[in-house]
Amino acid sequence: MNTYSAVKNRILFLCEQKGMTIHKLATESGVAPSTIKNILYGKSVNPGVVTIKMLCDGLGITLCEFFADEAFEQLDQEIK
Repeated sequence: MNTYSAVKNRILFLCEQKGMTIHKLATESGVAPSTIKNILYGKSVNPGVVTIKMLCDGLGITLCEFFADEAFEQLDQEIK
């Protein structure tokens, strides 16, 4: 799995786990809905750490909790 897919899947999983829609996540995090949709639909394949931190704040988790997922431990090499 590549990093983009891992980030996208983690956002979707956490939203589902917390019963949040993309709109609710946008409201809670202060990140524009279009930015979140661009991440989820592949227009933004390299979201910045500040954006991810803001999403974490909206989800009520830390960056460590966001990245504490098996998918991030099994990432493919990005540089080939």
